[in-house]
Amino acid sequence: MTDIRTFTEELLRFDTTDGDEADAQTWVRERLNELGFETYEWTADAERLAEHPSFPDDPGDIEVANRPSVAGVLEFGDADAGPTLVLNGHVDVVPVERNLWTSDPFEPTWVGEEGEDLRARGAADMKSGLAACVFAALALREGEADEESDGLNGRVVVESVAGEEEGGIGAAAATLDNPYPFERDAALVAEPTDLRAVTATEGTVMKRLHLTGRSAHAATRWVGESVLPHFETVRHAFEALEAERSESVTHPLYGEFPIPWPICFGTVHAGSWSSTVPAELVAEIRIGVAPGETVDEVEAQYEARLAEVVADSEWLSEHPPTFERFTIQFEPAETDPDEPVVAALQDGMRETGLDETEPQGATYGADSRHYVAAGIPTVVFGPGTIEQAHFPDETVHWPDVEQARTTIAATARRYLSEGSSK
Repeated sequence: MTDIRTFTEELLRFDTTDGDEADAQTWVRERLNELGFETYEWTADAERLAEHPSFPDDPGDIEVANRPSVAGVLEFGDADAGPTLVLNGHVDVVPVERNLWTSDPFEPTWVGEEGEDLRARGAADMKSGLAACVFAALALREGEADEESDGLNGRVVVESVAGEEEGGIGAAAATLDNPYPFERDAALVAEPTDLRAVTATEGTVMKRLHLTGRSAHAATRWVGESVLPHFETVRHAFEALEAERSESVTHPLYGEFPIPWPICFGTVHAGSWSSTVPAELVAEIRIGVAPGETVDEVEAQYEARLAEVVADSEWLSEHPPTFERFTIQFEPAETDPDEPVVAALQDGMRETGLDETEPQGATYGADSRHYVAAGIPTVVFGPGTIEQAHFPDETVHWPDVEQARTTIAATARRYLSEGSSK
């Protein structure tokens, strides 16, 4: 039988960037079948996703073709008499800058002083977490999690979804149109959390800023109007608003972050030629949204701040910038720490030697928001650190993957045990 280490290595060898998940998902479904899961598969409907606030309004802008999501189900005892717990992971990964890597990003490499760190794209975000979910479910079935596993009623569903990095294509589809012939009671998303329980995730609004100046020859640049000073004025105004929001918008799970609701100018493109005054600038901006806020509310704050900058500038008043949404939006999400799935995770953490069980907040978004929006209480917990996600030479500490497998198995046992009389 395939073990967790081999499963993870094989999964990491698939290049699942840019919507290319199909081969990996076929492999995952075959492995799940071999391991005794009842399997399901679904593909998102772009028309349905276009109605969802996370996605563009034009279905043509949502890539869903040949991007299946798959799941495996294990049933325990009288499955209908107990709860259903979803263990969710995504199979897609972000692109790589190969020149920044010291090894092939799609050939898993064991590194570190004792060879306990696994390097590959997706090692932390989040194929190792997905593997931990698969083998946690198997451990529960095989009675490895605890001798009290016998007599459980309920189901464990392990999901391998597509397109999380593009807004949660597979997870959103699964919550809009349930792919299973049963309801789901709770979920655990195995994103990298440093083995801590995350119950709140931040939202984001993605905006594109377009500024217009006036071009001129570099030799007479004073007759032109460079967009760069105007951009700097906007940037400083937005960063001032970020600082104000850090003080005025508070949340008990976000006090540890120096910038709880960050803004990031991810791309800036200006000018057309080194000898010409830059007359066009396009910047793509990610803006953080706190749990309890909405994307629309925070977007309106930044639009109002931009309007103030424009009003103070004769040039911008005469040549108003555009500031429009693009790509995907992430609503924030939060699960009540008193939910049974949170308590089950905390109990599972203590049982398996993890002492820091207090709920945490995260400054990133995750597929958990789709389940929360569908009324499915969800906690985020997994191996690895977010600091390795999207990073060159991305690694995960392998003992943490084994720990996650054990803890998730204990969590599932406790959740099914507590809910078997539902």
